[in-house]
Amino acid sequence: MIRLERRTEPSTALVYLTPALAVVLTILSGLILFAILGQDPVRAIGVIFFSPFSDAYQISELMVKAAPLILIAVGLSLGFRAEVWNIGAEGQFIIGAITASAVALAFYDVSGWWLLPLMSVAGIAGGMAWAAVPAFLKTRFGANEILVSLMLVYVAALLLSALVTGPLRDPDGFNFPESRIFHDNALMPLLFEDGRAHVGFPIALVVALIGWLLLGRHVVGFQIRLLGQSPRAARFAGFGEKRIIWFCLTVSGGLAGLAGAFEVAGPVEQLVPSLPAGYGFTAIIVAFLGRLNPVGIVLAAIVIAVTYIGGEAAQIEMQLPSAITSVFQGMLLFFLLGMDLLASYRLRLGARKLEAG
Repeated sequence: MIRLERRTEPSTALVYLTPALAVVLTILSGLILFAILGQDPVRAIGVIFFSPFSDAYQISELMVKAAPLILIAVGLSLGFRAEVWNIGAEGQFIIGAITASAVALAFYDVSGWWLLPLMSVAGIAGGMAWAAVPAFLKTRFGANEILVSLMLVYVAALLLSALVTGPLRDPDGFNFPESRIFHDNALMPLLFEDGRAHVGFPIALVVALIGWLLLGRHVVGFQIRLLGQSPRAARFAGFGEKRIIWFCLTVSGGLAGLAGAFEVAGPVEQLVPSLPAGYGFTAIIVAFLGRLNPVGIVLAAIVIAVTYIGGEAAQIEMQLPSAITSVFQGMLLFFLLGMDLLASYRLRLGARKLEAG
C-alpha cells in the first residue's frame, strides 16, 4: 500500500523547487493531453508556451495580462501570510473598475493630467471599501472572511451589470450595456507604440518591490508573518490581531481595485459588463506559485500570462477550445498543491507494521 509519512521538517529543496516542478509537470501532462486529443503535442505546447515571446506585440500583451495579476497577487500574499483569506479579490477588482470609471465619466468633458491619478485613487478606495466589509464582519462578529469575500464577488458583478445598463450607460450607445469610451486623459499612457502595454506594468513592479520590503524589512511584515505562523505568540507579543486583519484585507482590496482601474483605463478603455476576466481568482494561483513572495509573484504572473496569451494563440492556430487556458491553470494549481504536500510528507510503500501489545 502507499501511505504518507510526515517529515520531521519540510524539505527545503522541494519548497523552493515546487513552482518549477509544477510547471514542468504541467507541460508534460499537456503533451499527454494533446496526444489523446489527436493534436500534435509538441506543436501545441510550443504555441502555448513559446509563441507569447515570438514578437514585440506578444510581449506587450504579456505585460497587459501580468500587470493586474501582480497587483492583486501581491496584495493577497500579505493576507495569506497572516492566514487571512481574501478570496473575493475579483469583486474588489470590479468595484475598483466601477469607481474609476465613475470618475472618468463624471469628468468626461474635462481635461487635465490629474484625471488619471484621481481615477487610480478612486479605484483603490473602491477596492478597500469592498474589502472592508469582510474585515468588519470578521473582526466584529467572527464571520468567515472566505465566504463573505467570495459572496461579495457576485454582488459586485450584479452591481456592474446594473450600472452599465443604467446610470453609467452610454447615452449615444444605441442601448448597448456599456459606458462611453474614455477620453485620452483618462487612458493609461502606453509603453510602446506597437502594442497595448501601459505604465501599469512598471507600477506593478514597484508595488511588488514595496511588498517585498514590507514583508522582509518592516515591522508590519514581521507582525504579518508571526500572526500566520503563531497567532498565540503574536497575541503575547502585543500585536493587534484585528488591526493586522484590517490592514491585510484593505491593502489587498485596494490593490485589486487599482488593478480594476488600470484595466478600464488601459486595454478596455470603457466600462463593460464583460470586464470580470477572472484575474482575482487566477491571482490566487499566482500568489502560491510565487511562494507568497512578491519577487516570486512577478515571475509567476508572467508564467500565468503566458497561458493566457498562448491559449488564445492555440485557439486561433489549432482550433482548440477556449477552455484550454483554464485547463492549464487548473493543472498548474493541482501539481503545485501536490508538490507542496510532498514537501511535508514522504511517500512510503508497503504495509505499516503493527505494534505488539
